[in-house]
Amino acid sequence: MRKDDHSVTLKASLLDSDRRDGVVDDLVELVDQEVADKSGVSGAVIKTGYAAVKKIKPGIIRSAIDSMLDEFVDALEPFWAEFQAQPAGDFGAFLAARPEQASEALLAVTDRRAERTSREAVKSVYSKLRANAQQNVIEALPRLGRVIEARAAA
Repeated sequence: MRKDDHSVTLKASLLDSDRRDGVVDDLVELVDQEVADKSGVSGAVIKTGYAAVKKIKPGIIRSAIDSMLDEFVDALEPFWAEFQAQPAGDFGAFLAARPEQASEALLAVTDRRAERTSREAVKSVYSKLRANAQQNVIEALPRLGRVIEARAAA
């Protein structure tokens, strides 16, 4: 896919049944890498919370990403369309240049999901992590954008 091909949406590029599993795999790896890169006291809290969520139900991270992927793609679609209209740099840098808007669009998805879950342990962990979530998402935007762009081009 070329950057000047305005007709190709993220939805068409990422949610196709032949591509979806690979996209989910890449996003699980991205989350694992982002968590592993955290340091200090707040990093320890994130790592502990992440491990707790994974312990509650093995495979929950992959399942959560897969179940929210359509909503994440919808949230990123306006950014992708704008990026496609301005073919400079990579999508990660594009998102990083719009940290508040991009992070809030993505967090709106997880906030809605956290509100609807019946798992009290997940709600509890999410509520503890949410206070710092925007900064964590902002830090992940360059990596996220590169993953999305690479998968959209595949």
